[in-house]
Amino acid sequence: MKKWLYKIFLEKTDDIKLQFFRYLFVGGFAAVINIGSLYIFTEFAHLYYLIANVLGFILGLITNYLLSKWLVFSKENSINKILEFTIYTIIGVIGLGLDTTLVWLFTNMGLYYMLSKIISTVLVFIWNFFARKILYVIINKIERKKSKNE
Repeated sequence: MKKWLYKIFLEKTDDIKLQFFRYLFVGGFAAVINIGSLYIFTEFAHLYYLIANVLGFILGLITNYLLSKWLVFSKENSINKILEFTIYTIIGVIGLGLDTTLVWLFTNMGLYYMLSKIISTVLVFIWNFFARKILYVIINKIERKKSKNE
């Protein structure tokens, strides 16, 4: 693989600009899973759009978590995986609440549910990146404090 491609996409980094750039790709892929699932669950499985939204969000969240750990936040390897996943889940639940509320709000304002989802996805994407970046700062502080006390 070309050296510059490796540096941009795979090399471990804590450079926030490069992480955000990678997160755009990871988030874009997760958004395709999320929005695509919403459409499939609503149009083909005939689920109520808000229930389909929750299911799609969960699939997108899992995709985002796995790819983010591998490509975006790979340098932030915390020792305490349970703490990391717990905080990540809390961020995800808040994101799900924001997403579902925004989809409902925009749809009730007269927008097509898929357009509501796209707008919501962009807004929640910003929340997720910065909340997850802060997650690793918190975990690192806890781990450093814990290792000082041992």
